[in-house]
Amino acid sequence: MTEIINEQPDMTVVATAPDPLVARDLIKRHDPDVLTLDVEMPRMDGLDFLEKLMRLRPMPVVMVSSLTERNSEITLRALELGAVDFVTKPRLGIRDGLLEYGEMIADKIRAAAGARIKSAVPRYLKPAASEEVPLLRNPLVSTEKLIIIGASTGGTEAIREVLLPLPPDCPAILITQHMPAGFTRSFAQRLNSLCRITVKEAEHGERVLPGHAYIAPGDTHLRLSRSGANYVALLDQGPPVNRHRPSVDVLFQSAAEHAGRNAVGVILTGMGRDGAAGLLSMRQAGAHTLAQDEASCVVFGMPREAIALGGADEIVPLSQMARHVMQQIAKFGERVQRV
Repeated sequence: MTEIINEQPDMTVVATAPDPLVARDLIKRHDPDVLTLDVEMPRMDGLDFLEKLMRLRPMPVVMVSSLTERNSEITLRALELGAVDFVTKPRLGIRDGLLEYGEMIADKIRAAAGARIKSAVPRYLKPAASEEVPLLRNPLVSTEKLIIIGASTGGTEAIREVLLPLPPDCPAILITQHMPAGFTRSFAQRLNSLCRITVKEAEHGERVLPGHAYIAPGDTHLRLSRSGANYVALLDQGPPVNRHRPSVDVLFQSAAEHAGRNAVGVILTGMGRDGAAGLLSMRQAGAHTLAQDEASCVVFGMPREAIALGGADEIVPLSQMARHVMQQIAKFGERVQRV
């Protein structure tokens, strides 16, 4: 990690620590812009250290995690506690593998350095009943309309905030969150335990149903398609798009092609420009499109690019996103009733 970071022209490692207790003193001494923190550390659990750090001295943290089910759960908890992002340890030899991941690691550290640090959210916080979006009570609307969401850095918590208030009869939701393989199943299960809708990892060829959210599996593109009158989810291992697989643009472009004006597109916090062109395509196809506003983003890159390209009908704070989306769905229902 030190070698990779020090090779970058715009960053340097000011210190390394073998455990959190040493790290605590080094942080006080060097006041770093970003901390990389291993999930598994001696003398103190990485989560315990992160929780104390974010309470006493909030700073941008990038977690370093192994590809195990247990570590995926810990990593998701770390994001809840305020970590900006995470990188995975490669399956290859540590030195050779990390060199292959060098560009990705550097990008994530750059994004973290400029990120807005969010307060930690209680682990199983659910919205108050007054904050929940009311039922649609129109089966036709739920069947015909779709909600399409794309996110990257900061997106796991942003997606949770969008999904939690949604009613169980809301239209089907397809989600691409930039994540490696091994983490999206835990992410979906965690959301499913909190939400009024059903949240699951998408499966190839399955029918897309109202009241369900489908998350693109890590390292796999998710596309929307049709089979007769039904929407279906398609998965593939095609080349990365905008250096990402899954790619938000891949999902958004498929929604523009197969759902058109029946879709509502949402682009949330994230670095880079993935999703900007796709959101514009959705808008041009008749979809209503929303971008998260700068003040509520951890990283404003993806929404900013979409807005600059003319892809967003509305710019909305994260706290109001679920209600704005469902208001657009309800307007569609009113038009159906008038017809």
